[in-house]
Amino acid sequence: MEKIITVGLDLAKSIFQVHGTAENGTVLVRRTLRRSQVLPFFRSLPACLVGMEACASAHHWAREIAALGHSVRMMPPAYVKPYVKRNKTDVADAEAICEAVTRPTMRFVPVKTAEQQAASMILRTREMLMRQRSQTANALRAHMAELGIIAGTGMASIAKLLVLLRDEKDNRIPGAARFALILFAEQIELLTTRIEKLDREILVAVRKDPDARRLMSIPGVGPLFAATVRTSVLDARNFATARDFAAWTGLTPRAQSSGGKERLGAISKRGNRQLRTLLIVGATSIIKLAKRGLKVPLWIRTMLQRRPVKVVSVALANKMARTIWALLVRGGIYQAPAAMLKT
Repeated sequence: MEKIITVGLDLAKSIFQVHGTAENGTVLVRRTLRRSQVLPFFRSLPACLVGMEACASAHHWAREIAALGHSVRMMPPAYVKPYVKRNKTDVADAEAICEAVTRPTMRFVPVKTAEQQAASMILRTREMLMRQRSQTANALRAHMAELGIIAGTGMASIAKLLVLLRDEKDNRIPGAARFALILFAEQIELLTTRIEKLDREILVAVRKDPDARRLMSIPGVGPLFAATVRTSVLDARNFATARDFAAWTGLTPRAQSSGGKERLGAISKRGNRQLRTLLIVGATSIIKLAKRGLKVPLWIRTMLQRRPVKVVSVALANKMARTIWALLVRGGIYQAPAAMLKT
């Protein structure tokens, strides 16, 4: 009897699809499993290669199935899609996963531990609270503008609005409006308190991580930035070169080449959006400080003279990504270039 060598597992909330093949490619199993049947099914199989898409709950199932003695590989869904034949169904997806996981050039996603996922959840929670606070602050600013009270951008201006809102002597705000907007004010203050609590937790974790402390030696990299790198990049050695790492962050041009003609467009914006945003924000902050007299490398100064600031920010972000890879792989701390000039 032939033995199952490769299994494609299409994950879901309740109903899972399994596609198993022998060494010669013969399909030996194609069935549907309920959530409670997944682990007993893999427990009954001999050690084999299990492929799945890197999606919701994938890291959990990868850990559980690997604990049963199987070799588990996770793949980005975009890399599995080309192997789907015709219509997209659970059966077709499981078959495509089974096919894709055996490709020699396939790229895989490292499996995170529960602790690594927990660190990532702290950052995701902070990001969500930041969005909620911005949404509430914008709503408060808009409602106050309807009453002729205008505030500038930024949370500092919102703080002034909160003081004005609680001033009972200000007759520009009707009582009903004040009652409703006070709820916005309380929500903003509550979200601010929770964000600050998360910031303290992130800072404590960064101080305990030697790699994160070394990353903060790079100009433009703070505790939040370093924590995001540590949760997003499990092993920088998975990238052969610094250029590969920069390309993974989406900071390299999108290539559209055919017939020997190479066309490079804007940055691809692939990879981790949060990490890419922090890279560009950090680079932009350095350029702003450079205009106030901070010493910067010569190439930044010359590039600012001929290219827009945003283009220079992306170029510097790309450089920062390469520096991060170098520190994670080779160790040490950031050393400023010998030739530094003032802008």
